[in-house]
Amino acid sequence: MPKMKTRKSAAKRYSVTGTGKVRYKKQGLRHILTKKSTKRKRSLRHTGILSDAEVKKVKVLLPYQF
Repeated sequence: MPKMKTRKSAAKRYSVTGTGKVRYKKQGLRHILTKKSTKRKRSLRHTGILSDAEVKKVKVLLPYQF
């Protein structure tokens, strides 16, 4: 049986924590920042955690990360 290939685009977007949760970078902090509030920009800096339903989809794309 050949090795499964990792989807490289997904590997660049998601990272798995030690406890098995999936982190991702939040969207909306690239351009048009003048109309966004400081509080909103500050909260977008932190990474988000995927829900369990989304983790099932990502597990297919990242076979050797879990």
